[in-house]
Amino acid sequence: MSHTKRFTATVGIGLASTIILACATIIHGSSQEVGLSSQPTGAAVTVDGQPAGKTPVVAKLSRKDNHAVTITLAGYQPFAITTTRKVSGWVVGNIVFGGLIGLAVDAITGALYDVEPGQISGQLSKAGASVQAQGDHLYVILVPYPDPSWRQIGQLEPLATR
Repeated sequence: MSHTKRFTATVGIGLASTIILACATIIHGSSQEVGLSSQPTGAAVTVDGQPAGKTPVVAKLSRKDNHAVTITLAGYQPFAITTTRKVSGWVVGNIVFGGLIGLAVDAITGALYDVEPGQISGQLSKAGASVQAQGDHLYVILVPYPDPSWRQIGQLEPLATR
């Protein structure tokens, strides 16, 4: 084999190895689709301050960043959550098969991570005071200034000092 062919083969094998060894980049890419829903549906979704559609919607989020997600609907309190990133299980493939080159490629592209949570469901509460029952728990949400049209059903009193 001539020197030129040997050099070309070596470079080709090196490039192919670099591409193949980046397991997570190949398997699931540098972005992740995250499903966003709300109750009630039809709420506006913003991700990192940018409109992403109305619920239900699927947003394609970069794996290497945390994201601020807000779900809003007129007459309801906004729902907000910040996604986090966790190390993907595909990193094990890089450690076993890819070594530092595959790990570096995945770290640079962000494929090293998974976006958490992978599905977001916002339970929107009516603006103002409300009561919600979930399982064995009863949640009462209070507001400092009630709407004059509301009917009063109770009054909080300070505890008597002894």
